[in-house]
Amino acid sequence: MSFADQTAIVAGGSTGIGLAAALRLLQGGARVATCSHDEATLAPARAQLEGQGEAVAVCADVTAAADMQRLVDAAESAFGGVDHLVFAAGIQTYGTVVDTPEEVWERTLAVNLKGAYLAAQHAIPAMIARGGGAIVLVSSVQGMACQRGVAAYAASKGGLNALTRAMALDHAGHGIRVNAVCPGSVDTPMLRRSAELFKGAGTLEATLLEWGRAHPLGRIASPAEIAEVIAFLLSPAAAFMTGETVRVDGGLLAGVPVRLPD
Repeated sequence: MSFADQTAIVAGGSTGIGLAAALRLLQGGARVATCSHDEATLAPARAQLEGQGEAVAVCADVTAAADMQRLVDAAESAFGGVDHLVFAAGIQTYGTVVDTPEEVWERTLAVNLKGAYLAAQHAIPAMIARGGGAIVLVSSVQGMACQRGVAAYAASKGGLNALTRAMALDHAGHGIRVNAVCPGSVDTPMLRRSAELFKGAGTLEATLLEWGRAHPLGRIASPAEIAEVIAFLLSPAAAFMTGETVRVDGGLLAGVPVRLPD
C-alpha cells in the first residue's frame, strides 16, 4: 500500500501500536507527524522514525486541546497538510465502578476517549482542506466484550467505537472515512505492564504466553500485525469501509466459553 505524497498524524506514536503504525506508514511513503506526552519515550521514537523517512515528533498531551492543535500545526508546517489521522494513545486501568477512584476514571476517559475527540476535532478541518482522507481509532475488543475489573477502560473503548460511527456519519460528506481497529492482546509496553502486575508467582513471559493461549490462534499479536490493518483501513483498498469496528483479535471473540466434551 502506497501513501506517497500523503501526510498522516499518529497521535500516541512513540511506543506500541502507534509506533508500529507510524513506521508502516513511513514505509509506504507517507510523511508522518506523531506525538507523545512523555519525552523519555518520544526521543528514541523520533530517532527511529526520522531514520525511516520524513517525520516530525512533538511532545504533546492528547488530553490538551492546545497540544492537539499544535500537533496539527506541526504537520501542516512541515508537510503542507493532513490526509490521515491515527489515534493510538491509550492507558490501561483496572477496577470496578465501586473501587475505581474518580481521578482514575477521569484520567482513563480523558486519554482514551477525550483524546480521540480532541485529535479529530483539530485534524478534521485540515483534512477537509485537503479534500478528505481517513481516520483510524485504535480501540479494543474490550469495547465489545470485556473481562471483569476493567470498568473505566471498557467504557472508554466502547465510547471510541460509538465515536467511530458518529464521526463516520458526520464526515462522510467531507470525503472522510472513519474506522476503528479492536485488537486482542498485543505485545506492547502497556500489555507488559499489565502482565507484570498480574504475574503472581510466575514470570512476565509465562503470563504473556498464558494470555496468548486464550486466543484461538494461540498467541498474542505483534504491533506490526495491527499496523498492517491500520494501513489497509487508511488506504484506497478500504475505500467503501466507514463506521466499522474491525476486530484483530486472533479469534478471541469468535467463540463462547461453553465447550462440548472431548
